[in-house]
Amino acid sequence: MITLYPAIDLKDGNCVRLFKGDMNAATVFNDNPAAQAKAFVDAGCKWLHLVDLNGAFAGEPVNGAAVDAILGATDVPVQLGGGIRDIATMERWIDKGLSRLILGTLAVKNPALVKEACKLFPGKIAVGIDALGGKVAVEGWAEASELGVIELAKKFEDAGVAAIIHTDIDRDGTLTGVKAEASSELAAAVAIPVIASGGVKDLSDISRVAAAGNLEGVITGRAIYDGGMDLKVALAIAAGETAC
Repeated sequence: MITLYPAIDLKDGNCVRLFKGDMNAATVFNDNPAAQAKAFVDAGCKWLHLVDLNGAFAGEPVNGAAVDAILGATDVPVQLGGGIRDIATMERWIDKGLSRLILGTLAVKNPALVKEACKLFPGKIAVGIDALGGKVAVEGWAEASELGVIELAKKFEDAGVAAIIHTDIDRDGTLTGVKAEASSELAAAVAIPVIASGGVKDLSDISRVAAAGNLEGVITGRAIYDGGMDLKVALAIAAGETAC
């Protein structure tokens, strides 16, 4: 059993999907993110995954109004990444009702602050590890680092991180299939729950993540927006209620 997280990527107040993280290759799927979030919850989703794309590049929250609207329209746990760079911002988001904050750039550039956040907000902090050619990318995927994925993950082994979101940038938004093996390898290397992300194309990908046996969940966006994957069936596969 795994958790399926439908992705709501926010750009200029709209729900979009990018191709390989390129902000200039955005497709708008819904101009009402709150309505999209409610549709996901009505379909049976138990979590929502949000990314403030503008915020990831700006280094501060930009799509706050859309996030507020989503929180007001739904009653399931919500995790958010993008533009979260300091404790004050984390506190504001948590006070608004977010269940989990995803720290990516901060995990590379200031791991001590991530560890401090884990102590201040127990169970509320996740680390986003976005991989490009096996190395970790930051600043909205615009900047590459020299850190390896497992190398970065191990820095937070005993910090109290609630989850690691492992995204393959080369596959994100491409519908070429999730790299379940790489996420599973990461999960085997650390004790932190790992969520796979990037490239989910169909129900077989949900099955592959579930079959890995050591992954906590999977994030999917374009596959459900394009209509190529039935969300209710995907949720049933994730829950172990049916096979692909």
